[in-house]
Amino acid sequence: MITDIRNHLNSCLPCAQNNHRRQKLPGALKPIKPPEGIWKLLSMDFHGPIAPTSKQGNRYIISLTDILSTFVVAKAVRDCSATTAVKFLINDVIFKYGTPTCILTDNGTHFTAQIMNNLFQHLGVTHLYSTVYHPQTNGQIERFNATMDGKIAALCNERRTNWDEVLQYVTFNYNTSIHATTKQTPFEMMHGRQATLPFDQQKETISLTPDPEHGEKIRIYLEKLVNEARNNIIKNQQQYKTQYDLNRQNLSLKLNDLVLIKTRNIRNKFDIRYEGPFKIIKQLGIKTFIVQHVKKLTLTNK
Repeated sequence: MITDIRNHLNSCLPCAQNNHRRQKLPGALKPIKPPEGIWKLLSMDFHGPIAPTSKQGNRYIISLTDILSTFVVAKAVRDCSATTAVKFLINDVIFKYGTPTCILTDNGTHFTAQIMNNLFQHLGVTHLYSTVYHPQTNGQIERFNATMDGKIAALCNERRTNWDEVLQYVTFNYNTSIHATTKQTPFEMMHGRQATLPFDQQKETISLTPDPEHGEKIRIYLEKLVNEARNNIIKNQQQYKTQYDLNRQNLSLKLNDLVLIKTRNIRNKFDIRYEGPFKIIKQLGIKTFIVQHVKKLTLTNK
């Protein structure tokens, strides 16, 4: 009888649609394996709109970070269009640092537009998309955005209208500081040398001596930095995964199962929190499914 009562209560659709969920979201953490080298896997995103608009008319920040070295390239722009993204990639990334192997973005229209796909196709760049409704897939660039916001706010004027002028100072500071995960400075991993800062003391006498083995020394040094950074990233990922997976269950869904979907635009406190029921009609990934409403057959979601 107790089992029947519990099953009856758990099957109450209005309760499931309106009650708060107290458990952790299901699904163990799946960290992205660090790439084998620098400029192999990059993450790109638009940040904004930022209020107030700067004196130069900029409202967004487009930023790109290397997953392994955490080196960041950022620029203030007026809009978040696909054309702006293409110009940023060509002028501020490829012409200065070379063509990357893979770029990870979200599913925004500025990254899925045909002009962006044509650019990647002509350059031979693999375009990866983050999972829908899972911004943590592109978590590294999101983390930089959070760090950048606080630094910019501390440096710009009281009216916050010159935030685009201090952006490059913040980016340079980030690239020349030791990263908590890799235990290296992004600038050193990217260029193979420590950055000479404006306030560093310069020697009065400078001697220039040729070193025929300089190229080989740089290669060995960069290989050592990459290996140390990858090991530190993997160690940090394992520690975070252990904390994340604590008391968290894996999804055990299959085709034709009935599920509810969280309501995205709740207008008041009495709106239902979960819509449905929906039936799973296709599985795209471990935590990604295509579902169809059991009554409104034309209504599908992912």
